[in-house]
Amino acid sequence: MFDIRSMLKKALFLLSITFAAVTTQAQTADEVYNQYLDFNLARLQGETDKALTLGQNLIPNVDKLKQNARISFYYSIGNLFENDSQSVKAIEYYEKVAAAVPNYYVVQRALGYLYMKQVNEISDKLNAAKSDINENKRLTALYIAAAKKALSHLEKAQACDPNDDTLALINLLYKNTNDAQGAATLNTRLKELSKNCIDLLDDK
Repeated sequence: MFDIRSMLKKALFLLSITFAAVTTQAQTADEVYNQYLDFNLARLQGETDKALTLGQNLIPNVDKLKQNARISFYYSIGNLFENDSQSVKAIEYYEKVAAAVPNYYVVQRALGYLYMKQVNEISDKLNAAKSDINENKRLTALYIAAAKKALSHLEKAQACDPNDDTLALINLLYKNTNDAQGAATLNTRLKELSKNCIDLLDDK
């Protein structure tokens, strides 16, 4: 027997689910910006766990923030991930900042040192694989690639905010990768990279 009531109930139920889904997804730019403000407040008040949760909830809708606010958010969430020992996620968001604002040397330094962690991990494996020629070759190639990544970021940081430890690290990487040409032209590169340095992000 054809049950109209049952059909209507099902139709209304499906409609309510669809409406709820659309409402959830269709957050306005103002709502997203308010979430961004809540995220910043929690972060500035030192409520790191809360800020990390708010930040991760914000990620799916972050494209609704204006560009400057979005870039600032990427840096802040990257910093939270870094402090939470989530290096892979930190790098992901720091790289977005570096791509958008390459002269922001603060994020360049952060990336440089995060990539240095990878360099050091590969170095430890290299030391343990001295007797295995093939593995040694493979790890050496990985070491050089990781070192180049670290260098590109460390040099920008050094150019904009000179630091003896960072400079020593840069020179060590050139020595360990047998890149005499890179070491010889370092000062010229640093001079060029020192132009247009940015030390603060504007989220307005």
